[in-house]
Amino acid sequence: MVDFERKEKYNFNDLLRIMEILRAPDGCMWDREQDHQSIRRNFIEETYEVCEAIDEQDTEHLKEELGDVLLQVVFHTQMEKEKGVFDIEDVADGICKKLIYRHPHIFGSVEVGSSEEILRNWDELKRREKHQETDTSALESVAKSLPGLIRAEKLQKKAAKVGFDWDGPQGALDKVAEELDEVKRACAGDGDAEEEIGDLLFAAVNAARHLKVDPERAMEKTCNKFIRRFADMERQAREQNKVLSDLSLAEMDALWDKAKENE
Repeated sequence: MVDFERKEKYNFNDLLRIMEILRAPDGCMWDREQDHQSIRRNFIEETYEVCEAIDEQDTEHLKEELGDVLLQVVFHTQMEKEKGVFDIEDVADGICKKLIYRHPHIFGSVEVGSSEEILRNWDELKRREKHQETDTSALESVAKSLPGLIRAEKLQKKAAKVGFDWDGPQGALDKVAEELDEVKRACAGDGDAEEEIGDLLFAAVNAARHLKVDPERAMEKTCNKFIRRFADMERQAREQNKVLSDLSLAEMDALWDKAKENE
């Protein structure tokens, strides 16, 4: 039994202490075996669960999921503390300094007249801070581990800031049509299908951006719609004492069309 006080309500320092105990030589075997790479995916999954709680507008769920993300922060930080590299105070120090530096209109004498101006200042200060001396370095700073649609949109927005962009939605939509034709040619043996599909998706994100549509959210809604309609298909099949795998594609298409009508 470890020496740890049980409480009615714990605080952040308690969380730090719990993680120290779990990572100690006589602590939890599983926790001691982990490194940054082994729990990397956990961080991603917990972050998406926060997003889901936000979408659900469920404050209790949000509180729980924020705690799970905070655990990931503390877990990774504890690993570095054990090596004498940095601790949670260093993490807090870094983000405090960043916020102060990037808000000169609050913590300095800079005057601004709009949120747009604040964002322009933020981007410029970030470029100086990250020593991004070229426009290409700004593109390269976008995290490669981001989901593809989000990364594409961020790259396009950064390119647009230097004027490399369509004048409006029509140019972006024409590009989608052009890339679709190239996909068709690749399918016929003239070109790399993977590359052309990538170009098509990139063009579609560009069109979404010009139409002020969040491509990731749009894809999320489409996936949810697909699940709803698929569930309706399965329900219809059960009413006929059948399972979907017993139906022909034409029969399933008919159920799909009916599911669309039912929405």
